[in-house]
Order: sequence, then structure tokens, then C-alpha cells
Amino acid sequence: MNSANLVTCIRVLLVPLVVIIYYSPLAWGNLLAAALFGIASITDWLDGYLARRLNQTSDFGAFLDPVADKLLVVVAMVFLTAAYPSPWFVLPAAIIIAREVFVSALREWMASKNQRDAVAVGYVGKLKTTSQMVAILILIAAMPGWPDWFWQTGYALIYLAAVLSLWSMVGYLRKALPALDLK
Repeated sequence: MNSANLVTCIRVLLVPLVVIIYYSPLAWGNLLAAALFGIASITDWLDGYLARRLNQTSDFGAFLDPVADKLLVVVAMVFLTAAYPSPWFVLPAAIIIAREVFVSALREWMASKNQRDAVAVGYVGKLKTTSQMVAILILIAAMPGWPDWFWQTGYALIYLAAVLSLWSMVGYLRKALPALDLK
């Protein structure tokens, strides 16, 4: 177990902790859950940085990192859907979750064809990740009585993340089309 993989494992362990604290009776549980989500989000960058900087890339890390990312985002989107049950939130949440599943499957399939690099993370995907992580953090932190602009910022960013999700998914699909052999 190297330091990059340890950081990724910490991210996985933070996922249930965020949920437990969010639903806890603690007066500021949502703020603590948002802080832990923020820490987990930062580990997404940190594990990659450590792996490259310390030359600690591994097959286990290549497998676990995207799994940890998907767990963090999908679990957060599910419990936020319960907190924000409006169709106006459920729609972008469903788009984001569907894209995560689709792109993960596409990457797995491309890896089986020895063409994983064709669907490597691109700039739009990084923008999507940043906007969705900030949106989720804001929406976890939002408390009743806070100014409307606070949660509206979270909603706007989650819509931006949904649009970027679709855009990046189409980009990955275009790159993969030559290898798909749809005959």
C-alpha cells in the first residue's frame, strides 16, 4: 500500500462518514458533512498528484481511484435527491449519475480493447468534476434560513455539471467510436 493508494482508500472511507454525519442529529452536521466531502474531493486531486510525483502509479490505484470518485459523487447525489426532491434537482442528478455509469462502462470496454487512452480524462471532464464537487459541497452545507442565493448557486453549478457531463460523455463516445465496431 503506497501513499497515493492510502489517500484513495481514505476517500472511500469518507463516503459513508459523510452520509452518517449528514443524517446525524448534530446541529451542524450538514456543515461537518460538507467539510468531510470537501476533504474527500481534495483527495481526488491529491492521490493523483502523489502517484505521479512519487512515482507510485499502480494497477490497484488505477482501478480504485475512479471507483472512489464514482462512489463519492453517486452517493452524494442520491442523498441530496432525498434532501432536494424537486424534479428540478432530480433531472441533473439523474444525468450526472447516468453519465458516470456510462463513461465507466465505456472506459472498461475500451480497456478490454487495449485502447483506454482513447477515453482518458479530458479538460471538459475536469471542469465537470470541479463544478459538481463545488455544487455538491454547497448543497450539503445549505441550511434552512440561509440566503436563497446560496442554494441557488449550488443548483446552478449542478446544472452546469449536468451539461458538462453530457458534453464530456459525447466527447468520450466520439473518441471511442472507431473502436466500437458497431457491426
